[in-house]
Amino acid sequence: MVEPRSPTRGRGEQMAVTSPTGGRSKNLVLAAMIFAVAMTFIDQTIVSIAVPEIQNELGLTSTGVQWAVNAYLLSLAAFFAYGGRLADTLGHRRVVVMGVLVFAASSLLCGLTPKGGAAQTWIVVFRAVQGVGGAMMFPAALGIVVQTFALRERGKALALFFGVAGGLTAVGPILGGWLTEWTWRAIFWVNIPVAVIALALIALSRPVTEHRPAPMDYRGLALIVAGIGLSVFGFQQSQIWHWSNPGIWVCIAAGVALLAVFARLELRTPSPLIQVRIFTNRPFAVENLVLGIAMLVFVPFFFFASEYAQISLGKSASGAGVYLLCFFIGFVIASQFGGRMLDRGGAKRPVLLGCVICAVGFYLLAGKVTDLDFGDQQWSIVIAGAGMGLMLTPASTDAVNRASRLSYGEATGITQTVRNYSASLGLAVLGTISVARFESHLRDSLVGQGVPAARAGSEAHRLSQAHQSSGSTSTVPHFVRLDFAYATRTVFYVMAGIMAAAAVVAWRGLRHGVQEPEGQPDAPKEHEEGGGSGGSR
Repeated sequence: MVEPRSPTRGRGEQMAVTSPTGGRSKNLVLAAMIFAVAMTFIDQTIVSIAVPEIQNELGLTSTGVQWAVNAYLLSLAAFFAYGGRLADTLGHRRVVVMGVLVFAASSLLCGLTPKGGAAQTWIVVFRAVQGVGGAMMFPAALGIVVQTFALRERGKALALFFGVAGGLTAVGPILGGWLTEWTWRAIFWVNIPVAVIALALIALSRPVTEHRPAPMDYRGLALIVAGIGLSVFGFQQSQIWHWSNPGIWVCIAAGVALLAVFARLELRTPSPLIQVRIFTNRPFAVENLVLGIAMLVFVPFFFFASEYAQISLGKSASGAGVYLLCFFIGFVIASQFGGRMLDRGGAKRPVLLGCVICAVGFYLLAGKVTDLDFGDQQWSIVIAGAGMGLMLTPASTDAVNRASRLSYGEATGITQTVRNYSASLGLAVLGTISVARFESHLRDSLVGQGVPAARAGSEAHRLSQAHQSSGSTSTVPHFVRLDFAYATRTVFYVMAGIMAAAAVVAWRGLRHGVQEPEGQPDAPKEHEEGGGSGGSR
């Protein structure tokens, strides 16, 4: 057992502190953090399965039920930077516990949404609070894992972290379909036992991390929340208002302008919310660019693949989960190899190879979707997932590794903000492509059946806007199933091109070689969480 270090100890005594976990099992700390973030991954997909039941029972409008899904993702993206900074200044373990409690409490309240006039406001507000809890929890949890494991062990540890936690995204639709048969409220209440397990493991493992108390930059917080919130809102509303609505462009432009103001002010702020100069670190900037490009594909794939499985293949919601599970079989297995490759030879090889494999997988999958044969697509899905898993863990880990020990939460907050922002952009752009191609194919099919061109155009528009179906193949006409498959083919080809672009950025921007361990930080400015008076207990 290593004796906890007082904040007043000198540099020489600090060098003797070698066990970040205070002598306890690193694997127990890793398990605690995986359970802590598990809720955020499950909630990315589980709620969408229960949308019809939630809308019917609570009497929500179409816009209201969309925001029951979008409010969580919007607040998650907007507050990631705040969560990362809070962890670095207040203490990672303390912020993880706060995040778990906020997330669990808001999940309970979402499940207790009353019927009547207050239902819509209630569920949207507490879904947003869920997002705030997740934004606090994730950067702090990842910061704990990074500080617990030595540099040469992080690839393997974070491969397990991202592999297991990320795989839960695919479990969401399956679990959601099963729980919704009992009550849709259970999709929120399932987070409660997960939170209890996470808190118990945190109490047992008592992870020790370093942090530096500092004032919070609330001006920067207001600017980044407003900037990300407005621009992501614009992307999300594009499917509701359509791109021809000037309100879409006003929101996006205002959001980008606020983010530009935020960046300029942060450079002149003594204790900024984000150290904007961290982007002058070339590997950090390149890894975030690669992650941003890949996230245009990663999260949107769940949405488009789920719709394709239900509309074109006629699968149920839980059956669509099985379709996604093939992706994660490849993802989880390959992420373990990616982590080990990072530890042995650096990030460039697994990131570049993963982007190429993912692009090939999506290209092969695009060529098969119009056959409407799930069995023939499985290996292509696995290949795409394997490529994503091979590159995602090394890219995320290498980006965070570039920060100092006292900025891991902040670096994680930045990478997660980039990832969520790109995912929102990907959903908006790829969604527009999907709807446009679907409507075009429907119009051609209707004209081919003898429907007059003018009527075919209006009918194709109506069908393309009402394509969210959970019915079987017997309730969806064959030509609609096939036309949606052709639209999905276009989307998957675009995804292949996006991942090819990520491969080019990785090839040109990253360098070969293993990153060297960082030097020891200055002791007088630090506090060790869980040890001396500067930590939380």
